Amino acid sequence: MARSDALRGPPVTERGTRSGRADNPLVRVVARIPWRVRTKLLVAFVGIVALIVVVGALGLRALGQSNARVERLGTLQLRAATYQRIQTQAQQLRQLLGLRAGANNPNFNTYNGGNAVRVPGGRSWTLVDQTIATALSQVAPATNETRFRFVPPPEDEALLERIRLDYGRFARALKTIIANDKAGAPAKTNQPILADSVNADNDLGALTDKLATTTRAQTDALIAQNRSAYAASRNLFIAVGAGSVVLALLLGFVLSWSVTEPLQRTDERLAEIASGDFSKHLKVPNRDELGALAANLNRMSDELGRLYEELEAVSRHKSEFLANMSHELRTPLNAIIGFSEVLQRQMFGELNEQQLGYVDDVLDAGRHLLSLINDILDLSKVEAGRMELDLADVSVPEALRSGLTMHGERASRAGITLGLTVEPDEILIQADERKLRQVVFNLLSNAVKFTPPGGRVDVSAQMSDGVVEVTVADTGSGIAADDQELIFEEFGQARGDRGSGHQGTGLGLPLSRKFIELHGGRLWVESGAGAGSTFRFTLPVRQAE
Repeated sequence: MARSDALRGPPVTERGTRSGRADNPLVRVVARIPWRVRTKLLVAFVGIVALIVVVGALGLRALGQSNARVERLGTLQLRAATYQRIQTQAQQLRQLLGLRAGANNPNFNTYNGGNAVRVPGGRSWTLVDQTIATALSQVAPATNETRFRFVPPPEDEALLERIRLDYGRFARALKTIIANDKAGAPAKTNQPILADSVNADNDLGALTDKLATTTRAQTDALIAQNRSAYAASRNLFIAVGAGSVVLALLLGFVLSWSVTEPLQRTDERLAEIASGDFSKHLKVPNRDELGALAANLNRMSDELGRLYEELEAVSRHKSEFLANMSHELRTPLNAIIGFSEVLQRQMFGELNEQQLGYVDDVLDAGRHLLSLINDILDLSKVEAGRMELDLADVSVPEALRSGLTMHGERASRAGITLGLTVEPDEILIQADERKLRQVVFNLLSNAVKFTPPGGRVDVSAQMSDGVVEVTVADTGSGIAADDQELIFEEFGQARGDRGSGHQGTGLGLPLSRKFIELHGGRLWVESGAGAGSTFRFTLPVRQAE
């Protein structure tokens, strides 16, 4: 059977590149990698996981560095507090030195705000000495590294050792001065001791100031470093995070399009093949399963094209043969029908009853054969695309009434009731009147043929939205679902009709469907076994230009 116009479908034009995505170099590179699709997907997932691991590792590293800086800052703050206590105790010792040894001595008035110290006596000296003893008892623990909650750096250890030596000199000087005062020694006895105390005092002040100042400077520097490190870590996280997102999106884009683009092209190519276009080849850069699929699809398309060309040739030869054969048969057949009609009219003499019966049989058989040949010729023309429509304004109700009139006597003899309903009363369409009447005749002929005596055949027509729908419904035996497409095939008949004695060519319904499709309409059947049959066809009111 040749490919019909419906099978050929509309001409398919070559699609251009859908977008730059299909020809993206990265997409082509990924597509040309000779890996299986699942391997590519696995590599992509591993890459995304690696990006997540990198971001996590950077985060842990930044947290570790931040924690280390916090610990260092805590240590520096502890050092600063400890050194501040040492500095405070050094200042207290200097004040005690001025209090105990600087009475009326201008060299020590600076320790008491520039005011001379009156020499106390009796119980007041005892209170001063007790205060000095308490201060001296706190000196050693304050500079004892074993009591620190941190390990001083080497440079601090050297300063602390010198501070301890100065504390020792202070302690010895104060003890000696106190002992001399209690012994009533002259004031000049304390002069060498005071000179050494002054040197120790100056050195102690400088050392404690340096220790505290250095620690505060280190603390401030670490705080500034922490701020800078936080800003750097934040910027690094933003950069790495944004880069990871971009890389993940790029990876997903490239991989997805290297897979989905060939699938979309394959789907489009399959649609073209389904519409009857076998002239193109699907081209994809993939070297994976999708590339193999495209190659197989191209081979299938070539093979289908070759087979359809062969089928077209066979169908063309068949149509030519049928046309030639039908043409050759029509001439002698018309002669047989003509001579039979002459004999039936007894133009050359009277015939007896038996002879007239034979002539009637020959005439009926000749007319049936002529109808079959005409149907074959029409069908061949439709399949060859040479059937033309003679369009004109046609009254649908008139065509239906004409068909009912032609079958009225036959239906009346069988006791079958015919009915007609048209809405609106007048429906005009553009159609080939002869072919429309032939379709109505074929449908009514089948309906009357397969409706039992006492049954009913109803014909109706209605128009809506620029389309006319004609219905021919009968109360016959119906058509099984499996046979509803078979009856529209050439020489096809429902299985229940083959032994029923109903005479038919099996070409009426296929030819009727093709006539309706030539008009841009559709013909179908709604039926069920034992439920009667309803044939419907639709036609546009106006034919497309």
